[in-house]
Amino acid sequence: MTQSTQDRWAQWLLQRRHGGDVEKLRVMLQSLSQIRDKVLQNARLAQNETLLDVGCGDGLIAFGALPQVGEHGHIVFSDISQDLLGHCESLAQQMGVLDRCQFVCTPADDLSMIETNLIDAVTTRSVLIYVRAKQQAFQEFYRVLKPGGRLSIFEPINRFAYPEPPHIFSGYDVTPIMTTTHKLLAVYERYQSCETDPMMDFDERDLIALAEKAGFAEVHLELQVEIIPGKFERDADAQKPNWETFLRSSPNPLVPTAEEIMNEALTDYEARQFTTHLRPLVEAKQYVRRSALTYLWAVKH
Repeated sequence: MTQSTQDRWAQWLLQRRHGGDVEKLRVMLQSLSQIRDKVLQNARLAQNETLLDVGCGDGLIAFGALPQVGEHGHIVFSDISQDLLGHCESLAQQMGVLDRCQFVCTPADDLSMIETNLIDAVTTRSVLIYVRAKQQAFQEFYRVLKPGGRLSIFEPINRFAYPEPPHIFSGYDVTPIMTTTHKLLAVYERYQSCETDPMMDFDERDLIALAEKAGFAEVHLELQVEIIPGKFERDADAQKPNWETFLRSSPNPLVPTAEEIMNEALTDYEARQFTTHLRPLVEAKQYVRRSALTYLWAVKH
């Protein structure tokens, strides 16, 4: 299947999130593997258990869980993207573990294809940011879990960093070209509004309330907040900044790449002006990364 025939979720996960840059992908996967390990640690999987990975994507968490549930354990991959499920199924076949895997195309807020009290653990990673009916999703997580089952999720808290101040674009100071930059931001807003998008409608306190309302009596949450200048990031020596990668990358599946936005919003002159200002900042890592990440785990008693 070519990129052009894949749905937007598969296109983004397999290509557009790293702009085709192999080195960026390597660094990204290194960081994501740490998130995977933390999510699985909080899930407390045991041999012979059944895990449901909601919004499995490219299978990062689900495949990581296979050794923990053992040869007689079972992994249910669920996602709204049939293309990503097909990708995971192909990988499972190559790994010789297809008989231990099940693939279900369904949204996080409607797991009706999965029986009540069937699952030992439910995991998600960056899934609820795309779900409007978050309470319904939590209720579904609770329903499918057995008594004693565990929920373990990871979500970015985008309210912490967005919307950015008027003179900041993706962490970079664009004060000299604010008028041009605001034309770009207006197009981004059409694709994904900070006012109404589900990426922005919750924080860590909301996650706790959603879990409790769903019926989880035991809930734990860990919040990690960082404000770091780019040149001081831990992976600063691992990846050389690349302007072309910046242009070809998209921050999430719902918005175009920076290059596509520039082509849509800017004149040739404005695009040159934007590039002249921003490219040196990108290549010198002159940005500030602001992030808030949360891990929540809960038990169904």
